[in-house]
Amino acid sequence: MVSVTAKLRYLRIAPRKVRLVADLIRGKTVEEAQTILNFTIKKTAQPLLKLLKSAIASAKHNYQLEESNLYISKITVDEGPKLKRWRARARGMTSEIQKKTSHVTLVLEEIVKKPPKNVKKLRPSRRPPWGPLVKPKVIKKEKVEEKVVKPEKPKPRPEIEVAKPKIERGIKRIFRRKAF
Repeated sequence: MVSVTAKLRYLRIAPRKVRLVADLIRGKTVEEAQTILNFTIKKTAQPLLKLLKSAIASAKHNYQLEESNLYISKITVDEGPKLKRWRARARGMTSEIQKKTSHVTLVLEEIVKKPPKNVKKLRPSRRPPWGPLVKPKVIKKEKVEEKVVKPEKPKPRPEIEVAKPKIERGIKRIFRRKAF
């Protein structure tokens, strides 16, 4: 299985903000991820879309893979170096401002079609020492159906009347939640 890697380094957006958008497209097909990024209203969406298109182009050019057969198997957002800046504060002091950067790594892989699950299992054939091969026997799975008997609910008798408490509305019920 071929995996295509594309990296975006020193993106001037904090990793915490980039991860919000990266989580939206993780595990999606390439076409679905492009649609999501086109309609996401975040500053991060455009650089990630550009990175995704770069990864698709390298997959087509270097490995001759089809775009419709690719999905995002892994996308990680790591912290890059911080740019340190200073700001004046009261009484002649300063405070540090950290301008954070991100490193984004995107890995594309091909979609592998799995074989169907309802395949009958065969017993391994054994060759007896005295004769020819014995044909393998097919194991059939039998469905066991169990009937669940639900107990009937007791029906209320018409002779017994249940007195419902009267609910008075208005100011008298001040200390209850449903007052009015």
